[in-house]
Amino acid sequence: MTDEVNEDVRKNSYYKSPRLNAVGLLAYPGALRSAVTSGTPDSFSKNFSMINFSQTEQRNRPNGGVTTAKVPDGANATLCEGEFNRYYIRGVCLKALLLGNTFVVAYRARHSDNPRQESVLLEEKQIDAAKLLADLRRDGWVDKAMGLPPGPNSGMSAKLMGS
Repeated sequence: MTDEVNEDVRKNSYYKSPRLNAVGLLAYPGALRSAVTSGTPDSFSKNFSMINFSQTEQRNRPNGGVTTAKVPDGANATLCEGEFNRYYIRGVCLKALLLGNTFVVAYRARHSDNPRQESVLLEEKQIDAAKLLADLRRDGWVDKAMGLPPGPNSGMSAKLMGS
């Protein structure tokens, strides 16, 4: 996990949320490194607070045009939990491949009162570790890489076979 973050920071290829302000853009790589080295998704979002985010953002309107909207209060938790999980899955895939395992297993890492049907169907399914790792390195979106509809916070992650 740490190696994956360090490589992305070295290449400047980590996700830069458009919701981050100038302070947040500067602080984010260090906060991400610290979180994956000695933290949790919760500690990451607590330490990387909303002070690092813009107050408003531009959004496209369905019928065309752009509007300004308030950045949601939980934007830091959404970013931190999602990115921590993405690097966690990358680390799990790397470990699986190093152990000679071809697959990892999808599981629900976070409770959802109303889980999407697609994520329920994915639970306990085997996923090709090399493909998932490549997809997460290239595109970065966990839901897309795991074959789920787009959207943050599905609660899905991956684990080693038999764990």
